[in-house]
Amino acid sequence: MDKGNTTTFRSKEQVAKKWFLLDAQGKTLGRFAAEVAKILRGKHRPDFTPFSDCGDGVIVINAEKIAVTGPKKARKNYRYYTGSMSGLREVPYGTMIARHPTFPVEHAVKGMLPKNRLARQQMKRLRVFAGSEHGMSAQLPIIVNC
Repeated sequence: MDKGNTTTFRSKEQVAKKWFLLDAQGKTLGRFAAEVAKILRGKHRPDFTPFSDCGDGVIVINAEKIAVTGPKKARKNYRYYTGSMSGLREVPYGTMIARHPTFPVEHAVKGMLPKNRLARQQMKRLRVFAGSEHGMSAQLPIIVNC
């Protein structure tokens, strides 16, 4: 009896991991984060497996020079809760980029990944640097223009 076409799934041990280098200078935050999330999940590969960690590592440089469109530079806020009563805090985008230049990129990418254990593993392969220097040359990153 013929089974027809079958899909072969790869385990995470069968997939060779690569590292990609992306430059965030002048890119739009959301569109850039979507590309990074796609590479972290492995959706750019022909052997993508949704339940296996088959994505690659991403190195982002020039995170402090990422662009936001429209009035978001003045209106966008990042919220967090301290755990105390009336402990909701809001930090504007401009203040956040001055304090932690890598946070907006990390926050946007994390929001575009699924909310599960697999995504937490994939986030560990994201390295974000504020400037153009990075200490990841030993990984032999592939430069990507997106």
